[in-house]
Order: sequence, then C-alpha cells, then structure tokens
Amino acid sequence: MDQAGWLRPPCLFWEDDVGLAKRTKKTHVEEAEPVALAFARAAARLALDRHCEDVVILDLRGLSSAMDFFVIATGSSDRQMKSVADEICQLAKTHGLSRLGREGYRFAHWILLDFLEVVVHLFTAEYRQYYDLEMLWGEAARLPIGEKV
Repeated sequence: MDQAGWLRPPCLFWEDDVGLAKRTKKTHVEEAEPVALAFARAAARLALDRHCEDVVILDLRGLSSAMDFFVIATGSSDRQMKSVADEICQLAKTHGLSRLGREGYRFAHWILLDFLEVVVHLFTAEYRQYYDLEMLWGEAARLPIGEKV
C-alpha cells in the first residue's frame, strides 16, 4: 500500500524503492566538461596549425541537449580538409573520445565529425557561407581557442 492507502499495481520495482536514476535532459557534468572543452580547443588549434581559416568554437551548452561544442573551420582544398579530419580523429583518441559518425568525407565540401559532446565541421568557403552555422546558432558564445600546446 502507498501512503494514501491505495494498493500499488504489480510491478517489478519502484523508483523510490530501489533508487533508480531518472533519465533527464543532458546537464553539465562537471567531470566531462573539461575533456570535451579540452578536445574542442585542441581540435581548433590543430585546424589552425594546418592552415584552416576562420576557426571558431561555439559553446552550445544550455542551447542543445545533443552536443556541447561545435568546432567550425574553413579549408582551402579537399586534400587539406581530409587531412585535418583524419588528424582530428587521431587527436580524439588521445583524449579518450571515439568518433560516432563522419559525413561528407568523400566529396569534402562539408566534413562533419561527431564525437558526441563535440561536433567538428570542416567547410569549403562556399559551403560555410551557404549553411552559416554561426548565424543558425547565433545565441552560442564563441570560446577562445587558446595557445599552442
């Protein structure tokens, strides 16, 4: 019986009885933030070091429940963009992250690398101007990339 005197229907368990964790919207997890942010900054720094242009980090925490950061960069050739994409995937492994998805690699107009909390977008200038993610996510703060490591 519950507190009101009603019989509970048969059930395998009750949340309050076994302390089950409720599934909630993604919130800021203190331990995970430094890893995701450190990786976003390292990926942005790598893109800059490989001569990508207009590299930005957008902070999507509080705006998106799917990811925390976008790294956006513009490449000048398909070879450069593929090389940067490959190096960012290797960099993710050193941060303990694995790639969940990769799109656009074949034609290299817009390469998207999904690392769950961080999504990297490598664009040609034309595609970046057309899709304009910075305008789409206009409320997102731009974070400093930081110094070379």
